[in-house]
Amino acid sequence: MKLQLKIWRQKNSDDLGKFNTYELKDLNPAMSFLEMLDTLNLQLIKNKEEPVEFDHDCREGICGQCGVMINGIAHGEPKNITTCQLHLREFKDGDTIVIEPFRAKAFPVLKDLKVDRSAFDTLIASGGYIGVETGQAPEANTTPIPQELAEQAFDAAACIGCGACVATCKNESAALFVGAKISHLASLPQGKAEREKRVLNMVNRMDDLEFGHCTNTGACQVECPQDISVLHIAKMNYEYLRAKLKK
Repeated sequence: MKLQLKIWRQKNSDDLGKFNTYELKDLNPAMSFLEMLDTLNLQLIKNKEEPVEFDHDCREGICGQCGVMINGIAHGEPKNITTCQLHLREFKDGDTIVIEPFRAKAFPVLKDLKVDRSAFDTLIASGGYIGVETGQAPEANTTPIPQELAEQAFDAAACIGCGACVATCKNESAALFVGAKISHLASLPQGKAEREKRVLNMVNRMDDLEFGHCTNTGACQVECPQDISVLHIAKMNYEYLRAKLKK
């Protein structure tokens, strides 16, 4: 299998950057997308050229580190997968693939395809946790939780923080990410104590970090690897208004 790759190359955050074109031959269609980038880097190193920087870790669709834009789509065309779960069999022999980093003001490019997503860590630190001393793990049945609420919390907690929602949103909004965290904790009894403080802090911090506002296009859910529902954004808005009125 032969592919032509147009890859964004950028030395650092201050560099303007540009697309470079590379050709790879004799690729196995069973290879993952990241294995293809590994193959390219081996070829570049052999030719004494600078390898392409890109984020990755688990390569199992769990950590959320590997996100890039592939032909203008976060993580690539198949729905509900991460970049590491994309395989070359999704492309045709001779295809040209355009690969670039996630684009967002809050996600500055560090080098090539590698971006700084520490803004998500800042959002979590502002309130995406339960601030209680738990000691040893309690007996599971000590705090009974209805099945419906448990399922709702699990659905929201499935977010892996990859940033595809931000990269695919025309406004660069983090509403789906923040909404999932708020909805997750607001659904559980353990999260009730800090309910108002959490949503006010996280939403205000989201604005401070210059994420855009949600305009309900739904693109975030379409590109989300875990298919996190936009209903969690509605839940976030409800929690925010409730907290403001209560305050």
